[in-house]
Amino acid sequence: MAETRLSFKEMCAKFDVTPRTLRYYEYIELLQPERDGRARWYGPREVARMTLILRGRKFGFQLEDIRQWLLIYEEEGTEAQMRAWIGMADRQMQELAEQRAQLDEAMAELKTLRDETAARLG
Repeated sequence: MAETRLSFKEMCAKFDVTPRTLRYYEYIELLQPERDGRARWYGPREVARMTLILRGRKFGFQLEDIRQWLLIYEEEGTEAQMRAWIGMADRQMQELAEQRAQLDEAMAELKTLRDETAARLG
């Protein structure tokens, strides 16, 4: 069975990203498509990496952290990558909890000021 490969345009459509985003991910070496002249082809490896990149971005990870994490798989294998993921996830959950606390505080303060203003109006 032949490997499924996606063109540049198909890759953008599949992941709902702009061409600029896809080119940038290549530029910073998160993705390394096959090249045939000017055409780029993305195989299963690149599709899997893109899935992980976008999942990492959704959780708020920096692109450099994602790049380093992907390198662990290539250099040390799956188990080392999973161990690194646990550490990254723990740190990110702590960061998100801190952001949530700050957001809750800002919302409470905003509500208080809004209510005080509304009360002045009568």
